[in-house]
Amino acid sequence: MTEKSRRKPRQARAQATVEAILEATFQLLEESGLTKLTTNRIAERAGVSIGTLYQYFSDREAILFALSQRQSDNVRKKITELVLENPETSAVRAIIRALMNGPTGSHQTRLILSDALFRSGGSDVMSRQHFAFLDSVSGQLSFDFPHGREAAFILTHTVVQLLRAAAAEPELDLNPEVLEDELVHLLESYIENLTSRFAPAKS
Repeated sequence: MTEKSRRKPRQARAQATVEAILEATFQLLEESGLTKLTTNRIAERAGVSIGTLYQYFSDREAILFALSQRQSDNVRKKITELVLENPETSAVRAIIRALMNGPTGSHQTRLILSDALFRSGGSDVMSRQHFAFLDSVSGQLSFDFPHGREAAFILTHTVVQLLRAAAAEPELDLNPEVLEDELVHLLESYIENLTSRFAPAKS
């Protein structure tokens, strides 16, 4: 994947400019969606010139990708916080809860940013998520098992795609607590199945 961001913000002032651009983008997405989002509107809302914006981002897509990465980082931090603050909570529940509650914004904004993340990051993004997910739940498996790549694929895609579907259909008015419980049951049942199939036989 080619790097779409141009100048890397190293100084505090540069970092503040990037944050202002990202925050302006988020605000505009919340207010009027993707169709009216332009780099000119972003620059105006951020209080910077269009030339300054293009010093850091090559186009609108690059800004959306950077904002989606920030959301993704927030989710990872949320997972860590949940695991540390609530060690009695299963890793699966912590991950699902973070995926449901970590990203901010409306259903539509979340979908736009999720699409931007996968559109620009492609298979690299999904690959990192596969193995981050598997590492997070590996404590529930007391042995090494085959088909780790395939298991990670199923675990990751199951929760991510179901949550994307839920976000895409807000008219269903799904109860978030019930949805969380059902996703936990689904994934933990799969992990339990892995255990029963591949755990070493007791002598």
